[in-house]
Amino acid sequence: QVQLVESGGGLVQPGGSLRLSCAASGSIFAINDMGWYRQAPGKQRELVAGTTRGGSTNYADSVKGRFTISRDNAKNTVWLQMNSLKPEDTAVYYCNAGVVNHTTYSYSKVWGQGTLVTVSS
Repeated sequence: QVQLVESGGGLVQPGGSLRLSCAASGSIFAINDMGWYRQAPGKQRELVAGTTRGGSTNYADSVKGRFTISRDNAKNTVWLQMNSLKPEDTAVYYCNAGVVNHTTYSYSKVWGQGTLVTVSS
């Protein structure tokens, strides 16, 4: 079984920065796309940033210029650097990865447990 473990969430003032990490482990043959999603209270879950194995990236309009997604394929790890944080960035942030299982060679989307980011003065 594949597991995604997230870390880095917390409380930060507006204008501050946080760096989220997500490490995948388990029966991994390969990881294709990886991404960060977030869900605020009363809101639907939305894609924040995504990256392909080849390094292409895409961002939600609301975070362009402020957030940066990066990955290390050798470490099966993805990060989200969040700068100039705003109160509206407050949400639970979830890591997601498209994983090929080492044993079954099946493909599935795997979610992390989520990490809470709170932006408040």
